[in-house]
Amino acid sequence: MYDQTRAQQSSDQPPGRSQRRTSGPEPLVGANERDEIVRRLGRAINHFADTPREALAEAESAYDDAVAQLVSALAERRRLLHDGWQEQEHGPESQSDELRLTLRQYREITQRILHL
Repeated sequence: MYDQTRAQQSSDQPPGRSQRRTSGPEPLVGANERDEIVRRLGRAINHFADTPREALAEAESAYDDAVAQLVSALAERRRLLHDGWQEQEHGPESQSDELRLTLRQYREITQRILHL
């Protein structure tokens, strides 16, 4: 079975906790960043009755930050995938497996984007 987390690790990374299987794909935005955006949205909702315009401004700002972080994460993921297959030497058929794995990663991330 295909293990996306393992496939995305560099070959020089030592085995460890990050190589354990997870129940789904790796989140695109980190937990701390995600939690902060959720807190900001919660504050906006809680303060809407008292200060609706300020609450909407906070919600809009949280939205903008979430989009910016997502775009940044997707650009970094693309860079890593691109660098990985561009740096491979052309030659043995064993490279074909690595290229196939990279193609799967492109497909999976693209499908995730389309299902947002």
